[in-house]
Amino acid sequence: MSYAVSLLSLAIPNMAQAKTVNVVSPDKHISVSLTDDNGRPEYQVKFNGNTVVNPSKLGLVFQQLGEFGVDFSIKEVKSNSVDQTWQLPWGERENVRDHYNRIVATLSNGKVDFDVEFKAFNDGIGFRYLVPKQAGLAKTPKLDMTDELTEFAIPDPQLTTAWWIPGRGWNRYEYLYRTTSLDKIDIAHTPMTFRTADGVHLSIHEAALTDYAAMVLNQGRDGILRTDLTPWSDGIRVKTQPGFSTPWRTIQIAKDAPGLLNSDIILNLNEPNKLGDVSWVQPGKYVGIWWGMHLNENTWGSGPKHGATTSETKRYMDFAAKYGFDGVLVEGWNEGWDGSWFDNGDVFSFTQSYADFDLDAISQYGKSKNVRLIGHHETSGSVTNYRKQMSDAYDLYKKHGVTQIKTGYVADGGDIKRVDEHGITRHEWHDGQFMVNEYLHSVTEAAKRGISINTHEPIKDTGLRRTYPNWIAREGARGQEFNAWGSPPNNPEHTAILPYTRMLSGPMDFTPGIFNLAPQGLDAVNRVQTTLMKQLALYVVLYSPIQMAADLPRNYVERLDAFQFILDVPTDWSESKALAGEVGDFVVFARKSRKSDDWFVGGLTDETPRSVDIALDFLTSNSQYQAQIYRDGDKADWLTNPYDYVIEQKVVSAKDTLTLTMAASGGTAIRFKLIR
Repeated sequence: MSYAVSLLSLAIPNMAQAKTVNVVSPDKHISVSLTDDNGRPEYQVKFNGNTVVNPSKLGLVFQQLGEFGVDFSIKEVKSNSVDQTWQLPWGERENVRDHYNRIVATLSNGKVDFDVEFKAFNDGIGFRYLVPKQAGLAKTPKLDMTDELTEFAIPDPQLTTAWWIPGRGWNRYEYLYRTTSLDKIDIAHTPMTFRTADGVHLSIHEAALTDYAAMVLNQGRDGILRTDLTPWSDGIRVKTQPGFSTPWRTIQIAKDAPGLLNSDIILNLNEPNKLGDVSWVQPGKYVGIWWGMHLNENTWGSGPKHGATTSETKRYMDFAAKYGFDGVLVEGWNEGWDGSWFDNGDVFSFTQSYADFDLDAISQYGKSKNVRLIGHHETSGSVTNYRKQMSDAYDLYKKHGVTQIKTGYVADGGDIKRVDEHGITRHEWHDGQFMVNEYLHSVTEAAKRGISINTHEPIKDTGLRRTYPNWIAREGARGQEFNAWGSPPNNPEHTAILPYTRMLSGPMDFTPGIFNLAPQGLDAVNRVQTTLMKQLALYVVLYSPIQMAADLPRNYVERLDAFQFILDVPTDWSESKALAGEVGDFVVFARKSRKSDDWFVGGLTDETPRSVDIALDFLTSNSQYQAQIYRDGDKADWLTNPYDYVIEQKVVSAKDTLTLTMAASGGTAIRFKLIR
């Protein structure tokens, strides 16, 4: 591990004089200026000398104290530089370099102070507010924030292309992405990615979101994106006290689209691991009693088509054991699924199973097969009911050797059910401060029992897996299930946009690997709009440490030659590199296994067929590899011929170049197996 730091503190005695302070990235390409020249703090960002963020407002507003912004000026500035390397216990890479220059500016109106901290990395910037405990706030023990004034003023919005989903909507984060000029945005979730007229790529997001409301971006004047914090049911945005800091506001900046994908800024702005030894957090691959319910072959509720039965779970465990999967996810095992479970989460029991599901027998059977049961808790957004049962539910799973739980919070946005201390029902947003804390509570309670959490219908990822490595994955975007019943299903460009947007924030449990792409026929509306090979490519492109082989077992048995790639591909990587791509068009990733010398490549495209040349210089020099190539056939097309594929092998080295030929909504998946 390397580490270097220097510190400089500069007091500025004349507060009446306008001041500007600057911080630049270590490579000098990115610069940030902070000024109080207009009677309030504003910042500006340049990339290679060109402005990418115009002067933009900063500030906070409190019910008790009014605005922290206007009439505040720079009082003192501290600066330092850091260059260190730290290790991920699991992830896209093993070693992460944390290299930045930093300033902390204290702003004051003569009565109270607050700080703005900036870090400039080679891949972007992060900044946050800190309101310390101080004499001026001694009589204000409680702070109710009514607004955050942070702006991102983007030049030439009519000439800037944005990829975004609506914020503050009923379907949370589960929307198809829109591609528009930036001025057409109304309210957008983050990460929100855009490309300027001269080709610079930027993405706005946040890091280390704890005990605070999530932000969406609300556009007022064209190009002025303002932070809009998700409110509590009573309208307050954040309930806090002196001595708090906000999440980091992040702007990732790159000269091209792949540059965004190779950024670690979100992880670097999170605190180190707080859990200690996390060797019990185990990446892996799983199958599950899941897809059949989405296809209406099985039901979550009890009855003749009940999916979560003892016999069906054992059958899946047999399949998992035969083909080397680590676990079996079982949904619908516990009482509460009968009737309108979506609308009545209060009836769920998280300790009482249906009569046809023997938890003890299944756990013992899984142990004999070396296949773990993956737990499932659906709350339907009734979080008070879940909180009351959480300790007993997690204890029950621990007793039966369950080390991973998929939690669900299916409910419309703004319809999380909270019962307050007076017994009054309140309705909250999934991304408000209350739920930010509720999600994290489930993760920390699970950690006490050696259990990892995979959150569905979650709060967006902001890199907290660094601090809490048992938060192993989450959903937070339109996943595979929309292809079973969504109208429309996920379109061909969806997974060519996700890497540059949602995936910039962290792992996603997308659940790839559907082999029967059109159960109701190729002409059906609800079907998977990809080729079979694109489903394989997703295992490399859409990172998750727990990947699911999401289809029914019988569909894999029919195509064991293609299934082999799913069996071979790991979920934990020592290195990852984005090799090529354009947002919404295509993407190519290379990743190296942590447990072997093998490399894997995944490439996929939107509705446009394309060929992409990739240099293999990421391979170890002076070595030879067997390239096991899974590619679309010459006549493949997602719409009319999705099952045309070719599996071939060739010997390659780091000096070679390969051409990936991908059909419409197609893909290529390659394993590079070290020969010598």
